[in-house]
Amino acid sequence: MNTTARVSSDRPANLSPNSGDSRPFDITRLTGAPFHLDEAGVVWVEETLHGMRTEDKLRQLFCLVTYSDDQSALERIAGDIRPGGIMCRPMPLAACRRVVDILQSCSAIPLLIAANLEAGGSGALTDGTQLGRPMQLAAAPRGRAEWARRLGAVCGAEGAAAGINWAFAPVADIDTNWRNPITNTRTFGSDPGTVGEMAEAYIAEVQKHGLAAAVKHFPGDGQDERDQHIAPSVNSLSVEDWDRTYGQIYRRAIRAGVRSVMVGHILFPAWSRRMHPGIPDRDILPATVSYDIVTTLLRDRLGFDGLIVTDASTMAGLAVYLPRHVLVPAAIAAGCDMFLFTKDTEEDIGYMEQGFRDGIITPERLDMAVTRILALKASLGLHRAQAAGSFVPPEATARSVVACPDFRRWAAECAAESITLVKQEPGVLPLTPQKYPRVLFVPLDNRQDGTSVFQNDDSQNLRLQHALEAEGFSVTVFQAPAGFEGMMTPVREMTERYDLILYAASLATRSNQTVVRITWQNPMGVNVPVYTHTIPTVFISLDNPYHLIDVPLVRTYINCYAGNETVIRALMDKLTGRAPFVGVSPVDPFCGRWEAKL
Repeated sequence: MNTTARVSSDRPANLSPNSGDSRPFDITRLTGAPFHLDEAGVVWVEETLHGMRTEDKLRQLFCLVTYSDDQSALERIAGDIRPGGIMCRPMPLAACRRVVDILQSCSAIPLLIAANLEAGGSGALTDGTQLGRPMQLAAAPRGRAEWARRLGAVCGAEGAAAGINWAFAPVADIDTNWRNPITNTRTFGSDPGTVGEMAEAYIAEVQKHGLAAAVKHFPGDGQDERDQHIAPSVNSLSVEDWDRTYGQIYRRAIRAGVRSVMVGHILFPAWSRRMHPGIPDRDILPATVSYDIVTTLLRDRLGFDGLIVTDASTMAGLAVYLPRHVLVPAAIAAGCDMFLFTKDTEEDIGYMEQGFRDGIITPERLDMAVTRILALKASLGLHRAQAAGSFVPPEATARSVVACPDFRRWAAECAAESITLVKQEPGVLPLTPQKYPRVLFVPLDNRQDGTSVFQNDDSQNLRLQHALEAEGFSVTVFQAPAGFEGMMTPVREMTERYDLILYAASLATRSNQTVVRITWQNPMGVNVPVYTHTIPTVFISLDNPYHLIDVPLVRTYINCYAGNETVIRALMDKLTGRAPFVGVSPVDPFCGRWEAKL
């Protein structure tokens, strides 16, 4: 296919106009929401913009990523590539502070430093606090907005301690489709009102701590059953239904003053067809490169005047729709202000520059994007921090904040309030060594077949196993026996050897997987729970809340939403009867199946 011809003469109607968005941008708007700049901030934005060469402006459009504190690599990023921002993957506090120090000291224009602060400071710092995954917080019935506020406080305080100034959170997706392999516990659940309330509380609190929130993933994930990292994702709602759900969530976020929005590689066909009646299906494009979704819907209809950043541009959900040299500048022309990550940095910068020379990105659109980037930086006080020569608090101050006693206490309270007893067989709980001295422990983590490249962490199951042993249970870990029909373990032998069977599933959502389902062992699914009528059986999910779809007739089922040490301690208190179950499911754990309720 001649891609150049498609862009110029057979251009998809949902791609931005050839002229780009050349509407005038009144810089006095920067004094209003969401940046609220003072006079000095506006002057800094104007003077910085006017002092930049076109090459520098185009490089400001990029937000790159780092995985380490390697000084030479960081100096090259800041001095040679000169991006507008960089995202830090989790690392120890000392390493993250070093990253910030090197990058900011080597940058002529201060950088936005981002992290996925979705569940706590642990999104940036390996020694930070994991307060709780969003769905875990939503399962705590006592003040869901208060838990979201606490999440914002932990993320804001621990992020600021490391020099992080941009939170790629909250996740405002609605987990409507239980099959979705990426939203799941990253969301605040399936109720739009709860999602909106908790997102709004998080935004207000994290921004009080000097970080900008980036609500994501516009126009909304969770309807589809695909992960946009590896396949196109579609929001299939009608415009009216979207407006009542996702639309209301984003309106609340905007009213709360959110300073940035992350746009996903998500198609919204109903809106595309509303804007272009009769549009060919092949021309319906992901939001990232859709002028109609980014500019007409988010900017014009919802009234968002802050910074718009793409989701990771390396995802297949975007890459399968347009060739790389087209999609790079098309995202900016559509109305996005920053381009997240690169496939090959030098090549992608070249594509952006060529898009500007070809008029895909007009000078006006470029200046609008860079103005918002600079305005976000000014709203965070980065120009003042640069003048003062300091972007991080003193080390002693930082260490007093990260994983502080109050945050650890909050995490313990969240675990205690969120663990959800979905259904129970009368008389099975509580579990004690006197009642069930011999336990067959069946860990499930999809490692059995050895085929998964992105393995799930089995340490959660080990934590639970060790906790059971410490409690005084005699624990035998299930091992698949040899033999097929006619040669399997007799039921009599199972009932003589075990007093309780306890399943522990550790199958977390993560990028680049198509399902979060249990893979049973051979021969013949030998570890499927078939002894529920003869041996008391308890199924515990440490991650995915939807496993009843695969074990519908298990009679006692518990959702934990996470499996860290704090959660395991709270779980043991509940299993043994020392504490009650008080969590309330924020989604339908029965997946709409009547038989799962039996």
